[in-house]
Amino acid sequence: MKKHNSRRTLHQQEQATEDCPAFLPVIEERLHIDKYTVETGTVRISKQVTAQQEILTVPLVREEIQVERVPINQLIDSLPPAIRYEGETMIIPIVAEVAVVEKRLMLVEELRLIKRQHQKRTTESINLRKEAVSVEWIDIGRSHSTYRMQADDSH
Repeated sequence: MKKHNSRRTLHQQEQATEDCPAFLPVIEERLHIDKYTVETGTVRISKQVTAQQEILTVPLVREEIQVERVPINQLIDSLPPAIRYEGETMIIPIVAEVAVVEKRLMLVEELRLIKRQHQKRTTESINLRKEAVSVEWIDIGRSHSTYRMQADDSH
């Protein structure tokens, strides 16, 4: 239908050109494009969690307090300092009142607290989990071939 209209238009233009030599026809074509989405395949993703037994050796520290009672049995005129240190040893004086012709303080004993560290190695068994992901590309409309990709975090 458009071709017929364009023939008539060209014919009319030829007659107009003969009557008016300055007439020049200008023709324009227009294009219309459509697009649409076509599914070409699908992706299937799966994740697996695995556990594996690991053996670890871990150093453990334990502190012990050893108490030594050191008899002093010495008369003193004033109270000694409450606590003093000699290296890693804490010394706590123990004072008692004793009855004599006159009342005096007597240093009966000192407690010596000695701190020591002991280290021992122990072996523990623990479960470590690890995830693995697989991606499967399924091509639609072709020879039903599949493409699998394994992703593994091996850190």
